[in-house]
Amino acid sequence: MFAMMEKILITGSNGLLGQKLIDCILANNSYQLIATSKGKNRHPAQQGYVYAEMDITNESQINAVISQYNPNIIIHTAALTNVDTCHIQQVLCWQMNVTAVSYLIKVCETNSIRLIHLSTDFIFDGQNGPYTEDAQPNPLSYYGQSKWAAEQLIMQANIKWAILRTILVYGVVKDLSRSNIVLWAKNALQKGETINVINDQYRTPTLAEDLADICLLAAQNEAQGVYNASGKDMMSILELVLAVADFYDLDKTLINPISSASLNQAAIRPLKTGFILHKSIKNLGYKPHSFSNGLKIMDNQLKQIEAGL
Repeated sequence: MFAMMEKILITGSNGLLGQKLIDCILANNSYQLIATSKGKNRHPAQQGYVYAEMDITNESQINAVISQYNPNIIIHTAALTNVDTCHIQQVLCWQMNVTAVSYLIKVCETNSIRLIHLSTDFIFDGQNGPYTEDAQPNPLSYYGQSKWAAEQLIMQANIKWAILRTILVYGVVKDLSRSNIVLWAKNALQKGETINVINDQYRTPTLAEDLADICLLAAQNEAQGVYNASGKDMMSILELVLAVADFYDLDKTLINPISSASLNQAAIRPLKTGFILHKSIKNLGYKPHSFSNGLKIMDNQLKQIEAGL
């Protein structure tokens, strides 16, 4: 007798990571997939998996979907990630980033479901980056506070869990509905617009395909605990944008370097984060691309979209 294929349920499947996870799991072909998100399915591939509408802030809807499909694993990608929106709309932020996680924990406890949860470098204050998994969080923003609160709920829960912390995810989806810093810089510079770019914040930007890969690796390896899941190249936001300009041969004189202090953003950002990836590489077999290779992968996808492939 063959063992039944395990079922993975994704939350937030319409997002950038969610869509890449659908691609990744369908290509892997060793799991049954239930994709869930608010609204209609936005992934171009509609076959080979089930799609169910699910609002993560609606506990009864979560319970109904889980009881209908009985997943073995939930990969929780849905969250409110706009840092300034979280600062301004704190009730909504807490509802989406913390209360929703408590609903998922409850359903995982009741049904013996493993939870793989996506978190962020913004749980750190940026004083001692790059960080290992056991560094002490000290979030500066309400967004960071909400993500750290969710992590603590998971760590205290009576479930099997893995937390994957990531940083500044970039990539492209077929309908180009999801922007990120790489696409923003490319599009603005191609239009000849002058852009202000922060020169004193440092990150290890993450290709969405790499993040989808480590989510699947965490599922396959039955990972337990916290894992860093970012890119491997540390750079300032300015260096990132300059690399995009170089890649596309765009006018770098349009890039205006500015400090974080001069931007007057609603929420404070950590200055230097970045992750040390030894644990993820050794324990999970994680193989992140370099930033330059990530740009090549993105560019190939953009060319295919333009060609209508």
